[in-house]
Amino acid sequence: MLTLETPRLTLRPYTSEDADFVLDLYSRMEVQRFLGANPKLMRDRAEALTLIEAWSRRDDGTCGIWAVQEKTVQDQDTGNLTGTLLLKPIPASGPERKPSGDIEIGWHFHPDSWGKGYASEAGAAVLAHAFAAGLPQVVAVTNPANTASMRVCGKIGLQHQSSTDRYYNTVCELFTAENPN
Repeated sequence: MLTLETPRLTLRPYTSEDADFVLDLYSRMEVQRFLGANPKLMRDRAEALTLIEAWSRRDDGTCGIWAVQEKTVQDQDTGNLTGTLLLKPIPASGPERKPSGDIEIGWHFHPDSWGKGYASEAGAAVLAHAFAAGLPQVVAVTNPANTASMRVCGKIGLQHQSSTDRYYNTVCELFTAENPN
């Protein structure tokens, strides 16, 4: 998987050493509350390791799931993990959740990292990566109540389209960005 850099962040593949962070992140209702129709809290480290393994299989050179980590700067940031950035095929609604043909960008950040601009910074880097790799369009979907993610969509250049039930068997707000090249 390609490692991406921003001024403050490194986006890299998750490893088994990150399992405690993944468990902490995805066992929090404040993180999970907007994910899917029925949010599910992660229960144990084994589940985190299974998810990290599944994420590693998503890497196709363009799409992937990145660990977002603060860069260590002398006398400043600690190099802590802050969240997850996703670029992946988005499933269509329906009983089988078959591929929709669209590619989704998304983010899940630890509450300790909220309000620092990390989602926008990491999201912009992954969106630029997606377009540099030749993707014609990227979509994002948010829970209608998730105003923070909607603001991130706007900051990185995604345009609000409408409410839709095309994905994940739930009503979402749909945002899109077209490749400018």
